[in-house]
Amino acid sequence: MVSVIIRTKNEERWISSCLEAVFAQEFKDIEVIIVDSHSSDKTVEKAKQFPVKVIYIDNYLPGKALNMGIRVSRGEYICCLSAHCIPTNEKWMSNLLCNFSENNDVAGVYGRQEPMSFSSDFDKRDLLITFGLDRRVQIKDSFFHNANSMIRRDIWEKIPFDEHVTNIEDRVWAENVIKAGYKLIYEPEASVYHYHGIHQNADPQRCRNIVRILERFHGSEKSRKHVNEMLQKMNVVAIIPVKGEILYLGKRPLIEYTIERAKESRYIKKVIVSTDNKEIAKISAAMGAEAPFLRDPRLSAEYVDLEKVLQFSLEKIEELKILPDIVISMEITFPFRPRGFIDGLITQHVQGGFDSVIAAREEFRSCWIEDEGGIRRIDEGFIPRKFKKPVYIGVKGLGCVTYPVFLREGRMLGNKVGIIKIRDPYSSIEVRDKKDFYLAEEIIEQWWQERSENWEQ
Repeated sequence: MVSVIIRTKNEERWISSCLEAVFAQEFKDIEVIIVDSHSSDKTVEKAKQFPVKVIYIDNYLPGKALNMGIRVSRGEYICCLSAHCIPTNEKWMSNLLCNFSENNDVAGVYGRQEPMSFSSDFDKRDLLITFGLDRRVQIKDSFFHNANSMIRRDIWEKIPFDEHVTNIEDRVWAENVIKAGYKLIYEPEASVYHYHGIHQNADPQRCRNIVRILERFHGSEKSRKHVNEMLQKMNVVAIIPVKGEILYLGKRPLIEYTIERAKESRYIKKVIVSTDNKEIAKISAAMGAEAPFLRDPRLSAEYVDLEKVLQFSLEKIEELKILPDIVISMEITFPFRPRGFIDGLITQHVQGGFDSVIAAREEFRSCWIEDEGGIRRIDEGFIPRKFKKPVYIGVKGLGCVTYPVFLREGRMLGNKVGIIKIRDPYSSIEVRDKKDFYLAEEIIEQWWQERSENWEQ
């Protein structure tokens, strides 16, 4: 016997056509079990016009629904069929079933899915590319699709469907049976019409869910290793812009704190100090940083923004044949950077595929912006903090990683910007005026000994 498990929710448009095609099969030793998610239309009424058994699921998850149906079934083989899939001919089930006669190491078979004439172009593309005309025996490839498939009951008893995943329970099951030494078969002669594609017309949220699940099984670890190898080889250059007289904190030149953190990085190859002060250049050189040029004094005017300074600095660096793959900007007014923070920025930039990554502080309090229409609120309002999305306050001076191409254009940030959250409360303390220095002097010794060693990324 073959037990056909069909999951439904508001499928009245399709269920009659689906069941008519199932009961018209040449293979007759079947039972059909409907697992319904409390449809609000006429799905169940229409299904009951056929000799089916209906059970109900309250909190739907795809693997849970299948397991519920299989538990009340009697078949030696289990056919999983989507309610909006319609077998194309009366040999569909026989063509699935015959694949199990070859040997005992076949755990599951899935069939072809063909688009309907009115399927979207997205869905037609997915189905036509994915489901070809050649039969395949899969020993390593765990692609499997429960919209049109059949599995062995004895295998399911050992390896049931995962009842916790939100999507691709079929791929998760297939991954596990492949690891257990079984084979999967793609059988193009077992074909159904399917009105939507395997990617649900490019639904972004569904795509995110599926990718997160797939990364549990393969690809992500290898990719992370590759990214780490890339990072070790990349020419990462830190630029520290500083102007004016030498400032001191804790009896040390203020610039030393920033150079020290930059030199500790596993990834930064060169530390460039862009300054207008010869004495600062000497201090930098003594610490292992480079000040290969003195910047144009006009760039020290109050009205000149940091992006212009970085653009000029990059031009000078590249004239010296120093060609960065990545640039990180660090300002000396943030002396309380924790150890590891800079490498966290760089790693986030490369692993996340961002154009730029900037340090940012979460803000849950009321936030407002002034524009031509007056004062406008930009946070979500007075809702409990646990339900509120934060506003992120960028702290570019603490650290901003970007690609040289953007600096050449006179801007720090590209189009795809990532953030790394500031978790240490001392990190965002900025030292600029006398009040700042007074506060910083009080905390510098304790912070330097304790905070920088215990901070965790």
